[in-house]
Amino acid sequence: MLTISAGVCAYNEEKNILQCLRSLTSQVFRGKELIEVLVVSSGSIDRTDELVLEYARITDGRVRLIRQERREGKNSAVNAFVEQAKGDVLFLANADNVMQEDTLDLMAAHFQEPSTGMVGGHPIPVNDKDTYMGFAVHMLWDMHHRLSLIHPKVGEIVAFRNLGLKIPTGMGSDEDLIRRELENRGYQIRYEPGALIYNRGPTTVHDFFIQRTRVNIGERYMKRWFDYDIPTWDRAYLLNAWFSFLKDNARHPLKMTVAMVMEAFARAYAALHVRLDKGDRAVWQVVESTKEVDRKP
Repeated sequence: MLTISAGVCAYNEEKNILQCLRSLTSQVFRGKELIEVLVVSSGSIDRTDELVLEYARITDGRVRLIRQERREGKNSAVNAFVEQAKGDVLFLANADNVMQEDTLDLMAAHFQEPSTGMVGGHPIPVNDKDTYMGFAVHMLWDMHHRLSLIHPKVGEIVAFRNLGLKIPTGMGSDEDLIRRELENRGYQIRYEPGALIYNRGPTTVHDFFIQRTRVNIGERYMKRWFDYDIPTWDRAYLLNAWFSFLKDNARHPLKMTVAMVMEAFARAYAALHVRLDKGDRAVWQVVESTKEVDRKP
């Protein structure tokens, strides 16, 4: 039987951690077993740690807290999870993710194929699509989905074989670093569109810019340091995804234009940042407006 370890990276997530844990521990599996849920709390100063310990004691003994005394960046938290995880397959989620009950099972099924090294799920924002910011967030993740159907782009939640990987801690692109290592070992990357993960995207222009520049800076450093190409920077993939999106959303030209301008500005800023070699951002600035995933759409 395939055994699974789930890891949750958290920093001051008292608003979301219980919902995330309930989502993980209530997953339904067929021929697989979730043996543990490890929460890596990196320097949290709110009630995150207390809530995790209480959930482990009262609700589900598979949950365990790994506490880091200070924030060292997500890659450090990922390494701490991998070092202690015992499952054949490792799932990596954020504390503000909520999974559909069959998400992990659908993703884990791909590992029955020996060539599979990593699988990405399908993130869906809970933001209001009728607003300009909500539309921008939905467009971003919808484009990721459409592009991933052409060439997998993993992110937000991933599953990968437990090979004892250790990723560099001075960078911010955790999923891309794991992917690169697995591809170097000859494994294939898959995308599971039916594995749904709910998150909340930024609700202000300021927060959108913070989040998108952070991501794009990390991806540009992947190219600079490793000559590694991220699928979302490939113009052919992007055009295919955009034309597909356009067919379904042609009635929203102004909202699409605003979303594209914001993303283009974030990419231009990131490209300049890397060209000037101002450094990757291992410890992320918190994007406050993304921290309340209080419902599914």
